[in-house]
Amino acid sequence: MSKTSTESVNTTTTAPTSAVKDTATIFNPAKPSIPQEQSQTDVSQTHTDQPYHHKANHNQNRSITQSSHATSASTANATATMPVSAAPKIGFVSLGCPKALVDSERIITELSRDGYQVASDYDGADLVVVNTCGFIESAVQESLDAIGEAISKNGKVIVTGCLGKEAEKIREMHPAVLAVTGAHAYDEVITAVAQHVPKPNRSLDANYDPKIDLINEAGVKLTPSHYAYLKISEGCNHRCTFCIIPSLRGDLVSRPIDNVMNEAMALKKAGVKELLIISQDTSAYGLDLKYKTSFWNGMPLKSKFYDLCQALNDLGIWVRLHYVYPYPHVDKVVELMGEKKLLPYLDIPFQHASHRILKAMKRPAHSENTLARIKAWRDICPDIVIRSTFVVGFPGETEEDFQCLLDWLVEARLDRVGAFTYSEVEGAVANDLPNHVPEDVKQSRYERLMALQQEISAQKLQEKVGKTLMVLVDEIDSDENIAICRSYADAPEIDGHVYVDDITAQVKVGQFLTVTIDDASEYDLFASYQG
Repeated sequence: MSKTSTESVNTTTTAPTSAVKDTATIFNPAKPSIPQEQSQTDVSQTHTDQPYHHKANHNQNRSITQSSHATSASTANATATMPVSAAPKIGFVSLGCPKALVDSERIITELSRDGYQVASDYDGADLVVVNTCGFIESAVQESLDAIGEAISKNGKVIVTGCLGKEAEKIREMHPAVLAVTGAHAYDEVITAVAQHVPKPNRSLDANYDPKIDLINEAGVKLTPSHYAYLKISEGCNHRCTFCIIPSLRGDLVSRPIDNVMNEAMALKKAGVKELLIISQDTSAYGLDLKYKTSFWNGMPLKSKFYDLCQALNDLGIWVRLHYVYPYPHVDKVVELMGEKKLLPYLDIPFQHASHRILKAMKRPAHSENTLARIKAWRDICPDIVIRSTFVVGFPGETEEDFQCLLDWLVEARLDRVGAFTYSEVEGAVANDLPNHVPEDVKQSRYERLMALQQEISAQKLQEKVGKTLMVLVDEIDSDENIAICRSYADAPEIDGHVYVDDITAQVKVGQFLTVTIDDASEYDLFASYQG
């Protein structure tokens, strides 16, 4: 098998505003109708003669082919069955992060329960819903372009998601949109759809069978059937100066723990092998509920981060934690990882290392000694993998501040690192800060950071050669007889892969394999499987 040089697996980039990425479209066109341009901030090279590449971006949209593969065949890779009947068809375009993807899943689930079908293309849709992202300016432009494409190719469009807060901007550019709602406005979207495409009368549909077309508890999922995102809360209480999430999604609102656990159990019953726990601030879970006690499976449970992690462990499947702020109580959760009760994987958005810049960002725990915390976590759980994201070129960042970040990375030796060059976001406080960094300096610092991290990543992965790992099969290349897998160290769509040679016909997607690591590149591992 030829070894692949992946496209900046540990890199999170911001695309130029002219670039429009593939969207999570439930349609299935042969090719993306809007060309995808490679971000100029990607410092690694794409090797077009290699069969695999993987772009890491927490705000990355699922590709059209990925999403259509996951959903267009009704049940092939979904964790629930969609109704099949002569009913109105709704198209769906979903942009943004996994949290927005969960919103899309919930809306599609409710529409499916109401008897609507999911359209396979623009022409076959009676109406199109565009779930937008508004986190950064390039995402705003991408959303506006996607709305325009949907209008030109279908004509009947409802807009939802984070950019929905800018309804006037949307209507000014696209006056033909039928309705605009904000983020996680499920009921408003359903109501708007029904207003323009009346809900089907299933009593008149001879093809409808309630025993067959029932949507199960897990709902419709846009991910492959063996993993799913589980959103435990919405919104954020922090007011970081570069971020507008609270204005888009509001303050922290946690789901009661019994509600979360019911969904987690339903997903397990539907065949999910890995839960990816997401929110805006995962480790703050339950704070707004004052850690209210609920009952689940006859046992009292507090709506608290640690208690939730303990309960999820009892499900006996992989549990991966994303968007975790390093509050003191996270140490107790790392102890669970050390006891092999959770995947030893932490996604923590440190954002910078200079205390001066962190203070200007108004990051929580900005004065904390994070290197000491990381060392303590590794003492507790030697196998722990830490992923983080960083912003370079924040207003006022000096060369000394940036060097502080590089020195910190050398000391921290994080396993996975993504980076953004700072860009202004409409409504963000940081826009008004003095001493903005020139674009060429931002780009230079970004490239220096990623070059350093590439070296660190290569070293850390080389240390795994000769070891035995359990991996989860995401995809099979039958032509090359290769299984494309992930280990506990790899979150889907943002981290690396484990490529397994010479698999047998018995190996299936969603299966766990025990493999031996034979080789490593900067971002991926290569392994053999004895069967």
